[in-house]
Amino acid sequence: MKIGGQPYRTIWLAQDGGSVCVIDQTRLPFRFETVTLTTVEQAAEAIRSMIVRGAPLIGATAAYGVALALREDPSDAALDAALVLLGATRPTAVNLHWALARMNRRVAGLKLRVRAQAAYAEAALICDEDVALCRAIGEHGLPLIRAIAARKPAGEPVNILTHCNAGWLATVDWGTALAPIYLAHDAGIPIHVWVDETRPRNQGAALTAYELGAHGVPHTVIVDNAGGHLMQRGAVDMVIVGTDRTTATGDVANKIGTYLKALAAHDNGVPFYVALPSPTIDWSLEDGLRDIPIEERSAKEVTHLTGMSEAGAGESFQVAAPGSPAANPAFDVTPARLVTGLITERGISPATRAGLAGLFPEMAHGAAA
Repeated sequence: MKIGGQPYRTIWLAQDGGSVCVIDQTRLPFRFETVTLTTVEQAAEAIRSMIVRGAPLIGATAAYGVALALREDPSDAALDAALVLLGATRPTAVNLHWALARMNRRVAGLKLRVRAQAAYAEAALICDEDVALCRAIGEHGLPLIRAIAARKPAGEPVNILTHCNAGWLATVDWGTALAPIYLAHDAGIPIHVWVDETRPRNQGAALTAYELGAHGVPHTVIVDNAGGHLMQRGAVDMVIVGTDRTTATGDVANKIGTYLKALAAHDNGVPFYVALPSPTIDWSLEDGLRDIPIEERSAKEVTHLTGMSEAGAGESFQVAAPGSPAANPAFDVTPARLVTGLITERGISPATRAGLAGLFPEMAHGAAA
């Protein structure tokens, strides 16, 4: 994606060939700043504090975190410590644990002198693969948008609702839920995106709106609870969201509030799609409501807001009644029965075990074994 005319990925190696640069997403949309990570501890903190976020990007950052650790100390003890440290940062996104397991398999049996080099190469490969996977998701999702556009009067936009941020900023490039939208826009299909603000961290208002605006895609930011109202009035043609973990049976964990969008879509006959690369599928899980761990984040994210004042200064201010406790579950689970289809890099699957196994037989077989 391009920011100010310059193409960026969300993560890349610094000029020294060892440090890792990321976009500081806590500063967006008001300031575009980058952070240089030089240690595994800094990589872990970047994930924990949501300087980087989004399941695929979390995985990529964790992979480079292992490389940073082995650059400093290639021993088994350092490797094990890095895996534990990084693995404890965010519990819901399965890409984190997928990437760490892949890095461990790649370097654990190597001689110490070549471990760091191998780790950097594997992390770079994970990043390149993510770009390709997300581009393929876009290509498979594009016909869905094109088909809706063909049924609408000429020039009338396809209205798509999305929740949280599942775009370029959540991945290495392209995004998941936004990839079909970008390809449709680039193909000249009239598009309009309803962007849920996505409380409490406002990833929709801050990040999705930011990158859609940078790419020139027409969009409107709405409060989280407006989606059902718009669906009732025929103002939403389809919903596309991302996911942090999807079970082998098609249950989907995504940012809190996704389940309510799925319910509203089901009640109003609006197609509800989930876009995901295969590393986001947890083949070991059957029941999302029972088995997917739900991250509980700080109550302050609920009781306080951070924004830009009219004077131009960034400020954090309290909005909840003083002394009132707050709960902050970061994700919810949408049952497979509410999902119209899963858009993957290999095609569109029903949200069922058979559907996913049909696209990824080697993964389903390995999980069953």
